[in-house]
Amino acid sequence: MKQGKEREFLKSLFETAVQAADPLHCLKPYLPQAPKGRTIVIGAGKGAAQMAQAFETLWVEAGNPAPQGVVVTRYGYGAECRFIKVLEAAHPVPDEAGLEAAKQLKAVLQDLHKDDLVIALICGGGSALLPAPPEGLTLADEQAVNAALLASGAPISVMNAIRKHVSTIKGGRLAALAGSARMVSLIVSDIPGDDPALIASGPTIADRATRHDALKYIEHYKMQLPEKVMAHLQSAAADAPLPDDTVFARHSHHIIASAAQSLAAAAKLAEEQGVETHILSDAIEGEAKDIALMHAAMAQYQARNRQAEQPLLLLSGGETTVTLGSGSKAGKGGRNSEFMLALALNIAGSANIHALAADTDGIDGSENNAGAFADGSTIQRMTALGLDAKQYLAGHDSWSAFDASGDLFVTGPTGTNVNDFRAILIS
Repeated sequence: MKQGKEREFLKSLFETAVQAADPLHCLKPYLPQAPKGRTIVIGAGKGAAQMAQAFETLWVEAGNPAPQGVVVTRYGYGAECRFIKVLEAAHPVPDEAGLEAAKQLKAVLQDLHKDDLVIALICGGGSALLPAPPEGLTLADEQAVNAALLASGAPISVMNAIRKHVSTIKGGRLAALAGSARMVSLIVSDIPGDDPALIASGPTIADRATRHDALKYIEHYKMQLPEKVMAHLQSAAADAPLPDDTVFARHSHHIIASAAQSLAAAAKLAEEQGVETHILSDAIEGEAKDIALMHAAMAQYQARNRQAEQPLLLLSGGETTVTLGSGSKAGKGGRNSEFMLALALNIAGSANIHALAADTDGIDGSENNAGAFADGSTIQRMTALGLDAKQYLAGHDSWSAFDASGDLFVTGPTGTNVNDFRAILIS
């Protein structure tokens, strides 16, 4: 690979991974048989508008009557639909627009019959986009829960167990409103392991986590939640439906896109270009800085000991976390840019290591970048600008460091979300 082409190569891998999860490509094999009655579409997530757009195009092209319904996505992530209403709300902190969107999704599920079909289009981000606090709780309470979860460093399974018990939509509750209608959930997975009940906190999929589990997790992770929330979790009113509830008897679901599929597509492209490729895992979880240390160690080992002239590519996916210290004030950034800053510190001086980490939905944390690039010269360039990379990492301010060094990776909304994408090239 010619010198200077590494970033173009890494960018092409990311674009290929995203393309593999494109809704227009992924939905078609899973279109169900048209019903005798109406087709109602509901959906939530950062790629929900693009999923709705693709579904109605494919559905009508197949000769079916036009669908109707409502989906909600993040502000700025909308797509033009002819028949399905697209609403926008805040992410990652829920807002009043999300409350209204949740009400509208509930409303379109009223008065359905056994001949009707409900299509649920679910992808990452749907949890924050559908705030629906139980009676006695408010949006502010749900926002407080959300903030505590994001700062806790807890894995997604733990967060879901808590979220679904402080909601009238999550944990299968939205699906339960469909009555006797048939429901098919088409899901883009952004969850390590692809458990459908964890994606967007499972508005149409129940799991077996109980409110008692939620209380144990809150204690274990030392989360500080409002007293009203704790009182709710200690009452039977918080109980969520279980997977074997008869209300789900006519429901089915399909994972239509995942990190595994996207990583495989990127690996295929790399190998076609003569790059030996290894997929480490599609489900890596853990603290972003710790995962970066592990990846850096593997890359450094290969850089020192590899004998072949052929370049080597290490790919991985999953969802890392960033744990904020108690009372600490975070800077700008997200888990992928934090991963990259930690990686850059650990590969400093290595001339033949180039890397990219980015969120496949196009937004990494608090800013407008998908992630960042790094190589062996990144820290040297930051130092020349008067930046202390270790200090920026300690302050969870990776965006500011990469913005100054010119290494941010900005894509805009991608229309899908199969979680983190990490690529390390040893050239």
